[in-house]
Amino acid sequence: MQRAEAIDQKIKNKTAGKLAGLVIGLKDVLCHEGHRLQACSRMLEGFVSQFTGTAVQRLLDEDAIVIGRQNCDEFAMGSSNENSAFGAVKHALDEARVPGGSSGGSAVAVMANMCRVSIGSDTGGSVRQPAAFCGVVGLKPTYARISRHGLVAYASSFDCIGIFSKSVRDVACVLEVMAGADEVDSTVSRQPVPAYANVIDTTQSSYRIAYLRDALESDSLQPAVREAVKRQLDVFRAKGWVVEPIALPLNEYVLPTYYILATAEASSNLSRYDGVRYGYRSPAAHDLASLYKKSRAEGFGKEVQRRILLGTYVLSASYYDAYYAQAQKVRRLIRQEIKNVFATYDFLVMPTAPTTAFLRGQHRDNPVEMYLADLFSVQANVAGVPAISIPCGVDESGLPIGLQLVADDFRESELLQFANLALNLQQKTA
Repeated sequence: MQRAEAIDQKIKNKTAGKLAGLVIGLKDVLCHEGHRLQACSRMLEGFVSQFTGTAVQRLLDEDAIVIGRQNCDEFAMGSSNENSAFGAVKHALDEARVPGGSSGGSAVAVMANMCRVSIGSDTGGSVRQPAAFCGVVGLKPTYARISRHGLVAYASSFDCIGIFSKSVRDVACVLEVMAGADEVDSTVSRQPVPAYANVIDTTQSSYRIAYLRDALESDSLQPAVREAVKRQLDVFRAKGWVVEPIALPLNEYVLPTYYILATAEASSNLSRYDGVRYGYRSPAAHDLASLYKKSRAEGFGKEVQRRILLGTYVLSASYYDAYYAQAQKVRRLIRQEIKNVFATYDFLVMPTAPTTAFLRGQHRDNPVEMYLADLFSVQANVAGVPAISIPCGVDESGLPIGLQLVADDFRESELLQFANLALNLQQKTA
């Protein structure tokens, strides 16, 4: 409230920033100096961030108001937001259901009007899938479009900071502020940042749209989701645009490639949490070896432990070449396959998730079933291209359905324009 009063004064003095008074929530993996940062894990219990990450600082510099931290799956590992030291996040429409993950708290906060915008992270769909489940807009930009300085690392070659809102225009405004070069992040792109908010209403006279045939024919796809996506494609056809099915022969390898590489990077990244310098330290430790073992066994939750073990396995000397090295080669081929699509088409369309929000506990005892919730979202992370989820109707229970739009590298301007246009067309045909 004190910050709001100060910003009110800036507005009166005509010195306010671009985001003056915009209420924003932060997923609990983003550094904000002087505030707790726990990644929803017992492992970082009581830890207070010693600096503010670049993306968050840029929001503050433009006079946004951070209202609080938002629950997520522990260390951003999950598809349901049930793996949190603070407990599961509940869906705003039906508390028996999940909001999606890992950024479930961020999605629900926007859905329930607790804040106007949420900042999350997307490693394998962790912004887009909860956006779909909660009926809001969720953007994962091109890898390296936004600095990762101040983002708790899960899988560094996949991690992206993403944005939730009910409005594509809000997303464009926030992306414009956060994106761009950063002297303390050598992996961020130095490409110029367009004025996304100024071009949101600019559209082309025609588009070439591809949709993934296998996605719509998949047995795992909920019928209501299939029909919603087909209806949207029919709306595009009615505009006279080219809408054609395509096949991606390597698509069946995307999910295993992602989980091999992401768990390997998680194993490496999470080795820094050892109970020595900060975070949880086991009171039962009696020497250095037991300190490491007991602190990590007690501090990390079961899903995080599972992914660390999987990653350590694929990085071990006996299996490195068979799994990790091969997955890196496949990743390069998958990226090239996607890039070839955008040589012909403007956008690739597919469902964001194979189902609407499922019941809490439904997949808790079967990790493979849970991982399949990322079936359509991991493609953009493996390839590094931008993607956005927009609302696309509801199922027979009134639960939101998400439509995913994917574009070529650094084509966020066109992607946001098209997403905004698609939402407008939905409203006209409703």
